[in-house]
Amino acid sequence: MKDLTHPQNAPVVILLGPPGAGKGTQARMLEEKFGLVQLSTGDLLRAAVAAGTEAGRKAKAVMEAGDLVSDDIVLAILTDRLAEPDCATGVVLDGFPRTTGQAEALDKLLSERGQAVTTAISLEVDDVKMVVRITGRFTCGSCGEGYHKDFKPTKVAGICDMCGGTDMKQRADDNAQTVMSRLDAYHAQTAPLLRYYGEQDVLQKIDAMGPIDSVARELSTIARQLTV
Repeated sequence: MKDLTHPQNAPVVILLGPPGAGKGTQARMLEEKFGLVQLSTGDLLRAAVAAGTEAGRKAKAVMEAGDLVSDDIVLAILTDRLAEPDCATGVVLDGFPRTTGQAEALDKLLSERGQAVTTAISLEVDDVKMVVRITGRFTCGSCGEGYHKDFKPTKVAGICDMCGGTDMKQRADDNAQTVMSRLDAYHAQTAPLLRYYGEQDVLQKIDAMGPIDSVARELSTIARQLTV
């Protein structure tokens, strides 16, 4: 069995997929089951800003100015996070990289640590069905629990199963036109990234349109091979 406490042996998994494909949900499951720490770009930025790290202060200034955080800042924050002890047994990157430029920068960062991307998993979707999936989403405004009008409705209409709240919310951009635009942008941006990881022979694809548990089983099969 691999000694996963050494960074060189620690798996680095990348989850690729458009908004609504289930990256966050599946990344959390991988963390719980295999100890692969979920690293979400948004969460990393917020944590770094809250902690007041050097990179976090730079990110805060950029965000307060209404600008996009640069790749350099994101990579600095990621570098800091990878150095923390809990990442020694492996990580799953959720939402990064998004471009081949970011992928190349990530490879350089990992190489300096004696690591490399172990596998990049693309959660494959059907665009038309994704519109239905995303436009039906809503959340509890009190506790944040997520639901879907068709696939995961509340047991009692309008009442959260978790906290009993009745303040149900839907994102303003979860409408058909916006969702299709986001999917088109994702495919255009990610196609080169799929080629990039395909050429490195680390790309795997999973049908993400099935039930969450079915997708989780496929991901678990891959993760189990990486952690033994």
